[in-house]
Amino acid sequence: MTTVAADLAPTGVLRASINLGNPVLAQGTPDAPAGITVDIARELAKRLELPLELVCFDAARKSFEALTTGQADLCFLAIEPARAAEVAFTSPYVVIEGVFAVPQDSELSTVAEVDAPGVRIGVKQGSAYDLYLTRTLQHAEIVRGAEGVDVFRAEGLEVAAGIRQPITQYVAENPDLRMIDERFMQIQQAVGTTKDKSEETVAYLSDLIDELKSSGFVAASLAAAGQSTTLVAP
Repeated sequence: MTTVAADLAPTGVLRASINLGNPVLAQGTPDAPAGITVDIARELAKRLELPLELVCFDAARKSFEALTTGQADLCFLAIEPARAAEVAFTSPYVVIEGVFAVPQDSELSTVAEVDAPGVRIGVKQGSAYDLYLTRTLQHAEIVRGAEGVDVFRAEGLEVAAGIRQPITQYVAENPDLRMIDERFMQIQQAVGTTKDKSEETVAYLSDLIDELKSSGFVAASLAAAGQSTTLVAP
């Protein structure tokens, strides 16, 4: 166990990168974060008998950079090929969905119709859905900003992309918009660390996630945060 602790947290403190920009995974403030990612980080630190430092960010891109530049030992990110070159991921603990919002009078009604010439999609820069759409879109144009819905509004774009839960809430608060209910992607959220960690360390993290899913820990944490337990990864 001490071998894993020393490998994962060479400073003697487990530094976990928390993305407060995804309300499904984390809520609260940098001073008092909460949610499934915080709970997993605390459980891991407890088992490894390590003090925990939560390093909070407002975007997945910044959380990823913290890991790859040595500011964090652990991250909670969506599994994406663009990240997997630098991050060793566990299996997913949560699966969420990417969806589109459009103006009420838009002619767009399916995911397939969105990928067309002249369609501009607002995304949060460096998010899992930014990376996915960058990889898969053939015709539509991606416009990046601090928040997908903000750049969508500011530039009068045709489509806003985002995570189902916050997009659903945003559409409910903005009656001039509607959601294309069909998902355009599944976002598999996993625990990650740097590729230079030992096989033993990565296996330990993977086993822990599998145990936390099967024991009901993940479901209970999601429920406590007001999130749906249907999000637990199979």
